[in-house]
Amino acid sequence: MTQAASSAGAVRPGTPSARPDAAARAFGITPEDYMLPTRGQIQIIDEQGRLRPAAEQGTAPGHEYPLPEGPELLAAYERLVIGRRVNDQNSALVRQGRMAVYPSSHGQEACQVAAALCLREGDWLFPTYRDSVAVMTKGVDPVEAMTIFRGDWHGGYDSLKHKVGIQCTPLTTQLLHAVGVAHAAKLRGEDTVVLAMCGDGATSEGDFHEALNFAAVFQLPVVFFVQNNGYAISVPLSAQSAAPSLAHKAVGYGMAGERVDGNDLVALLAVLDRGVELARNGSGPLLVEAHTYRIQAHTNADDATRYREDAEVQAWLAKDPVARMRTYLRDGGLLDDAGEERIAAAAEATATTLRDGMNAEAKIDPQDLFRYVYTTPTPQLVEQSARLADELSREEDTK
Repeated sequence: MTQAASSAGAVRPGTPSARPDAAARAFGITPEDYMLPTRGQIQIIDEQGRLRPAAEQGTAPGHEYPLPEGPELLAAYERLVIGRRVNDQNSALVRQGRMAVYPSSHGQEACQVAAALCLREGDWLFPTYRDSVAVMTKGVDPVEAMTIFRGDWHGGYDSLKHKVGIQCTPLTTQLLHAVGVAHAAKLRGEDTVVLAMCGDGATSEGDFHEALNFAAVFQLPVVFFVQNNGYAISVPLSAQSAAPSLAHKAVGYGMAGERVDGNDLVALLAVLDRGVELARNGSGPLLVEAHTYRIQAHTNADDATRYREDAEVQAWLAKDPVARMRTYLRDGGLLDDAGEERIAAAAEATATTLRDGMNAEAKIDPQDLFRYVYTTPTPQLVEQSARLADELSREEDTK
């Protein structure tokens, strides 16, 4: 755990009934100052990879974030490089016909890595369809994580084992599932925290309202993490929200909101580490908005040139989270040539695992159509299963 998370846990109230006003008093600020995001956004490492002076990090009283320690940053950078390689490899697998579709998070990898690394082993992550890098960083096997994108009928991994919800295409439904898990954990007296990921487009959905309202009313340990990449497919944020920022939406539900540079891995780790520990210690839910950008199209089926200019993409390429973090670590003496070679080899090993796994033909058992519908199959399913078994048997006999 970083110094930021540890210090936050010590000053925040530790009872499950704590409210945002109590949390504000612990910081010596008003509830309004606690709940509203700081002006601008939290940025610790600038776009050139330099540490910003404390006075220029966008902080305010009660919103200061101590710098995470070197070993944590180096481990996070390794996951960042692996995430970039995974995105590029998966895009190639789509072109080769080994995957049906892939929503790339190229450019958003810092958000993905920080979302997973801020959680303890027993905490839950609820991702969107674009959050495959977060799923892998949480410990899911790369091939299992990609199973859903090759068109298999199931999610590919054991949600309960990994504490990771299945990636789903329906927009925002995962937030309701996340709130349900957090509510169950609180009723059981567990110290579980749930991190629920969504995009800017999700904030316009009814499920978003219901999830945040329920979480705030029942003071649930949920961190809502919004990756604002500027577009809900082709719809720009300006066409879907008139709020000063998406983080400002939090105060309307009675929870705190924060804005952070979504391409600054250091700031993301600091903000999410502390947010998770605040939720764990009883301060209620939190909304974090990360301002980032998807460099590639929405999916391989999308033509992004129809709704955004190349100059916009080029401007965001200059803010690349991988290059920014590499510069910071190398300038700080935390990363050398040998370290880069080791990390590049780890990334290539993950890409090889993905290629081998996706190139292998899937073994499909048609009886799975009936096996996992009900715990006790209905008479109709039993009949249909038997009929299929008979047809397959007769087909085998004719070979």
